[in-house]
Amino acid sequence: MKPWLALVLWVWALAAAAAPRTDFQARCEDSIGETLSVLTGTQNGFRIDNTVGYRGLTLMKGRARPGQVVLGLTRTESVVSINVGGRLLSDPASGYECIAPHIEIKLYYPPIVVYVSREFRPGSCTYEEVLAHEMRHLNAYLDYLPRAEARVRLALARRFEDKPLYARAGQAQGLLQREIDRGWMPYIKSEMAKVEGLQAAIDSPQEYARLGKVCGGEVQSLLRPVQKRKQ
Repeated sequence: MKPWLALVLWVWALAAAAAPRTDFQARCEDSIGETLSVLTGTQNGFRIDNTVGYRGLTLMKGRARPGQVVLGLTRTESVVSINVGGRLLSDPASGYECIAPHIEIKLYYPPIVVYVSREFRPGSCTYEEVLAHEMRHLNAYLDYLPRAEARVRLALARRFEDKPLYARAGQAQGLLQREIDRGWMPYIKSEMAKVEGLQAAIDSPQEYARLGKVCGGEVQSLLRPVQKRKQ
């Protein structure tokens, strides 16, 4: 989504940029106050869960490769919350109004759950290897959030530029909300979803092959009976 395309929503017959401001334009820009975009990214921590077996984790993952057994899993979801408001100023003579948008956006993950299969004893070699792998997933989530926040903040600044927005009387608030719902919300969700590409890269075939050989073949010892039953 290209935020500047949303400018088409704000149709108002303004004079050319070099011409003097109209009285209404001057009142809006000088007295209505600055636009405000508040963007926060919140980390809510994580917890480790050792209560689910590998069969349950494999089902929980849902998109495991054929024959793949999931020994650890890091689960969360990205949440985007947007509140929209703003101060309005009307001009009965022209039939237009302006609004200084006040937009509060919160990006966060609920507490992240890191699962390690209950078949592995905490502190054992295989447990620590699986946990280290899942910590890479955890850190990918935690490191990505401020990067997404920075990109969204820059896009908001480019779009609104501390200027009021204009619309016909009675339409400004609705048009602003529509822009948020149809433009900004999908854009921000798509930015947050990009972290999944980083997560997929961690779960490479090479990484799974490495984990299958660690700790003197403990993982293979666990999986061999399972694989025989599937044959």
